[in-house]
Amino acid sequence: MPEIKVTFQRQRKYIFLLLSVYVLGWGFTPYQSIFLGLIFGTSLSLFNLWLISRKALQFGEAVERGEKVRSLGTVSRMATAVFAVMIALEYPDKLHLISVVFGLMTSYIVIMIDYFLQSFQLRK
Repeated sequence: MPEIKVTFQRQRKYIFLLLSVYVLGWGFTPYQSIFLGLIFGTSLSLFNLWLISRKALQFGEAVERGEKVRSLGTVSRMATAVFAVMIALEYPDKLHLISVVFGLMTSYIVIMIDYFLQSFQLRK
């Protein structure tokens, strides 16, 4: 299962790159609430990505040992999304709700883009 760790590290780099662009956008544009929402949502999305990779490693180890696996952490990721939306609704002047939701989806978009990039590299 080391390929999961390598994949997580590569996707984490992509997300940190996006976060740095969002921080620049927050600092140098008048759309601070939008970029702060993207920063907040993407940060929680990175946490969800870490949860997914950790649960996938535990899942693989449990399958190798022949044990049962309960879950891949869907409830935890949903709770993170609910938390993000609650915070965005509590502070609508600071955090743009739709930007928070887009930020939460960032890790899934990064996973898909990374998959396509890796599949094209393997074909060469």
